[in-house]
Amino acid sequence: MRTVQQQARVCGLWYLAMGLTAPFGLLYVPGKVIVRNDAAATAAHLRTLETLVRIGIGTELFHQAVGIFLIFALYRLFRHVDVHQARLLVALGALVSVPIMYLNVLNQIAAITLAKGAPFLAAIDVQQREALAYLFVMLHSRGIDVASIFWGLWLFPFGLLVIRSGFIPRVIGVLLFIAGAGYIVAAFAALVAPSWRPVVDPVTGITDIAELPVMLWLLIWGARGPRAKQELPA
Repeated sequence: MRTVQQQARVCGLWYLAMGLTAPFGLLYVPGKVIVRNDAAATAAHLRTLETLVRIGIGTELFHQAVGIFLIFALYRLFRHVDVHQARLLVALGALVSVPIMYLNVLNQIAAITLAKGAPFLAAIDVQQREALAYLFVMLHSRGIDVASIFWGLWLFPFGLLVIRSGFIPRVIGVLLFIAGAGYIVAAFAALVAPSWRPVVDPVTGITDIAELPVMLWLLIWGARGPRAKQELPA
């Protein structure tokens, strides 16, 4: 049987695995491929950087799978704190966002196929294919925004569980609330009010960092206090 501290460190390892792999496919690859408002240049990047894009797809699939293991590890850690909030954490953290992200990968596959020009696309001229490829690339970006709504929502029960736990500092739970609100506001700006993005994005770029302390705490300290050495119930 694991103690609370041991299970917390397991959560930290899963969190680290997700944190190290997620930025590559979500941030680095789009930054290399997408040329804003230039379908031809973006399609050219899809062709010349196909291997990079497919590696990015692989990292997306990987870190979402890791996310499932993280969520259930956190459920085991916190279910004795508040089982109802722990179940909500599972529902918001894995049951909705992961399927969205897995289906969203199809937009990238479609973009690559259109940019390369498979034989069955011969009836569509090059400019139309490049425009459609750009459309699917942008749909992939908006799909990430949809999933990020739930990346924000799950941090609220997570933050509440941290505050109630007694073995992780309460301030980390407050920071999770801030990070969760940042994800939701950024998604709202991207999907509903894009004209607000120049104002919102710099702020939410800072609030995203508020999720980092919980990963470091779980990884380095795991748990502190009298409950840290308690064995978790089966």
